[in-house]
Amino acid sequence: MKTTHRPAAYHGYQALKQRGITLIEACVVIAITAVLGGAAAPSLRGLIDNRRIDGAATTLATDIQFVRTEAVARNQALRLSWHEMSDGSCYVIHTGNAAQCACNASGPATCIGGAQELRTVLLPSNDRVRLQTNVSSMLVDPLHGTVSPTGTLRLIGDDTRSVNHVVNIMGRVRSCSPLAAVPGYRSC
Repeated sequence: MKTTHRPAAYHGYQALKQRGITLIEACVVIAITAVLGGAAAPSLRGLIDNRRIDGAATTLATDIQFVRTEAVARNQALRLSWHEMSDGSCYVIHTGNAAQCACNASGPATCIGGAQELRTVLLPSNDRVRLQTNVSSMLVDPLHGTVSPTGTLRLIGDDTRSVNHVVNIMGRVRSCSPLAAVPGYRSC
């Protein structure tokens, strides 16, 4: 039996030939990555929208409890007022009447007639979350911590996602999401 010996340069060529990827393989990998990225993009946007709505809902529920606590601590009636703006919506925690404070797109609310702004939260339209309410403001009684009038505050995303906060006379908040569209909230 005869064995053939190849020169050492041939073995080096074989080793180089097996390393790396071809242009076709690179194109296939790029195409698969593009298809997977395109498929994942809508669910990633949905996840981001859920987090934005959840964040705004959590902030609003916390602020409702804050205004109750602050009214009792100050022994002063405080108010939560909601406003629509051309580039979003906002709410203001303030003293005085509902019409005495209005949102300012560039920062804190502007108050007149001795009313004082305690906190302003802006929900710009580019965050894709807006606030819709069935009342224009709520007044918190400092003696009992009660809220009048009661109402439903709804944080709405671009699609079917939303979180409802139902505020009762005692100022307690019951939160839910229609069709359980936002994870972490029960269905309403």
